[in-house]
Amino acid sequence: MKPPFRADQVGSLLRPAELAEARAKFKRKEIDAAALREAEDRAIRAAVAKQESIGLQAVTDGEFRRDWWHVDFLAGFDGVEGYVAPLVVGFKDTEEQPPMIRVTGKVRRTKPVFVDSFKFMKSAVRNTAKQTIPAPAMLHLRPGRSGISKEAYPDLGQFWQDVGEAYRAEIKDLGAAGCTYLQLDDTSFAYLCDEKFAGALAQRGDDPKKLAWTYAEAINAAVKDRPAGMAITMHTCRGNFKSTWVASGGYEPVVEALFSADLDGFFMEFDSERAGTFEPLRYVPKGKKVVLGLVTTKFGQLEDKDTIKRRIDAAAKYVPLENLALSPQCGFSSTYHGNDLSQDDQWRKLQRIVEVAKEVWG
Repeated sequence: MKPPFRADQVGSLLRPAELAEARAKFKRKEIDAAALREAEDRAIRAAVAKQESIGLQAVTDGEFRRDWWHVDFLAGFDGVEGYVAPLVVGFKDTEEQPPMIRVTGKVRRTKPVFVDSFKFMKSAVRNTAKQTIPAPAMLHLRPGRSGISKEAYPDLGQFWQDVGEAYRAEIKDLGAAGCTYLQLDDTSFAYLCDEKFAGALAQRGDDPKKLAWTYAEAINAAVKDRPAGMAITMHTCRGNFKSTWVASGGYEPVVEALFSADLDGFFMEFDSERAGTFEPLRYVPKGKKVVLGLVTTKFGQLEDKDTIKRRIDAAAKYVPLENLALSPQCGFSSTYHGNDLSQDDQWRKLQRIVEVAKEVWG
């Protein structure tokens, strides 16, 4: 079966204690990069084995080499850096906020970013090695025009051209390394559905409706030369940081732009009322797959099988059952902090997804 799979996952996993300790020591300069890499390698091998043992066909490295789901990749491009800045609309109930991204010069991909990490993961995986990277919109959504150097880019059209070229180069090399399953992680479409967030963008001079189409076009530019045999999906997210979130609102305001992205499948959050109803799925293009994020990663309580099945049936009123799949609503640890649940909770939830998928689709 071509990805996405009936039982799938978003990508990030809770960092094991040994890895968290090694990363903390590295930041305190108590160990070197080689020692940290060894700790990462051990943790990735163990996570891969665990994922395969519970029956997942798509296996990730848990994003164990990253601190932040987006910054670690984007800062691998020339002209891009992460920094800490106050936010107009941030994560709920937490003072700490993830870093921002800014473009200080021409965006260039002069060296591979995640290719070596993927090669290691693939060497440890028996099934399908799934690579995740942030979507192009993450270079623009939060800072907007003010976060992109006007000296480097007096014209944003050239900026988006350079971003597309950088992504295509990375995707080409991932394909050459054997990647057959790539996922773009994106918060832009879901954030644009939030009235408060969309209002803040309008105040800074952006049109939220136009931005949704701009971001879809950026995705299409990034994937247009995809290697033969590579399936590419996208995960939409309303924020995932220490079990908190940013956005609320159904997909209706962005759904047409969202589904204009030339992708093989769409991972969509539907774990709570914040995500709205299944009605926007009526716009799903024929033959495209939707992976229903019905199992939350925000807390540890395990979802009831029958409840999940009823919700799958409800979504099947808009998308044929054969074009649906099941996953968590997001990753378990989009940042090194992790969400507020245990390792056991995490694995039980992934096991539940595999069980339900087998019972629903066979």
